[in-house]
Amino acid sequence: MYRHDMSGVVGSLPCADGSFRSEWLEYALTRSDWHAWMLTIGEHPGGLALVRAVNEPVRVLNSFFVVSGARRFGLGFDLARVVVGEYPGRWDVAYQDANAAAVALWPAVAGSFDAGYTVERRAVPGDSDVPHDVWVSFRTA
Repeated sequence: MYRHDMSGVVGSLPCADGSFRSEWLEYALTRSDWHAWMLTIGEHPGGLALVRAVNEPVRVLNSFFVVSGARRFGLGFDLARVVVGEYPGRWDVAYQDANAAAVALWPAVAGSFDAGYTVERRAVPGDSDVPHDVWVSFRTA
């Protein structure tokens, strides 16, 4: 669902079999330097968060998603705070300007932890034809 939702933001297409890339989820479920969270709403999946570099000085929120039907209730903000709060220290989160929900969410989350958070645009490695990612960097206690 996450990759399908993001396809409209980043212009990606599914694989020939209709599926989307899933290696990041596989990494989060099998590698010790990744961690996965699933948001549940009752018995229903409501979202996910994938973190990489959990053992490094700067953790990276690699993927974050809340299903459409669960948006606008503060669940994304709450999930983000739980995930980030799990690993105190420095964090980097990337998003795209075209993703209006992320543009609103990530500075708010960062600011809830660190009034001195920063925002910068960085080129996407190996893909000069796409707009730069927006990176928010902050610290947690």
